[in-house]
Amino acid sequence: MPTYRLDIAYDGTGFRGYARNEGIRSVQAEIEGMLAVMGGEPIDTVVAGRTDAGVHARHNVVSFATSVEFEPDRLKGSLTTALGPEIVITDAAIVPDGFHARFSASARSYRYFVDDGGTPDPLRRHSVWAVRWGLDVDRMNAGASAFVGEHDFASLCRHQEGRTTERTVMEASWSRDDGLVVYVVRARAFCHQMVRSMVALCVDVGRGKVEPAAVPGILEARDRQAARGAAPPHGLVLWEVEFGENRSATNA
Repeated sequence: MPTYRLDIAYDGTGFRGYARNEGIRSVQAEIEGMLAVMGGEPIDTVVAGRTDAGVHARHNVVSFATSVEFEPDRLKGSLTTALGPEIVITDAAIVPDGFHARFSASARSYRYFVDDGGTPDPLRRHSVWAVRWGLDVDRMNAGASAFVGEHDFASLCRHQEGRTTERTVMEASWSRDDGLVVYVVRARAFCHQMVRSMVALCVDVGRGKVEPAAVPGILEARDRQAARGAAPPHGLVLWEVEFGENRSATNA
């Protein structure tokens, strides 16, 4: 039974998240629904990153095993024709047995985009968080530096029964690019709402409401009430999923 890999990108605006959930429109349901039409039978998929409602993906990865034989290039084209422009298949391939989009991934990276220019751009309203405060990027980087390394991120995650909130972050930094303040964060995995909570805390640091030196204590509290909530989902993009020791070149 062959295993297939789909590299995908999507605009999350019109979806209530990636994961299939009865009664709501999701990215997974759209993909699996079309696979069932093409293959003539239900096909269950797994994904590298389960994004929340309104969150986008520049590069996510789906895998599935099925007895149905698909020609990868035709699969890529047919799915994109049916699901685009909201969901686009950037690559499709048959991969070795044992490949699993979630468990085979070695790292994920996200980017979050903030506009602190004072006048919101209506053309970016679905992809950028417009704030009314000028932000100090140096202060934000000082705060974000506390995230790097292995920590319990319970203060920055929505609790999920039976799941650990310990994570190892390899990179967390802010910069200015094309008039926006951009957050880049990379880890093997993230817990629910972790990135958006990091952003909310750093924005409060950047606007002067929280001192950078307070961030380590907020992490150490392991208390969701010690943090600053979560930034809106629409500014967040799953930027890249990596496999093995080398970064994935797909969609780079």
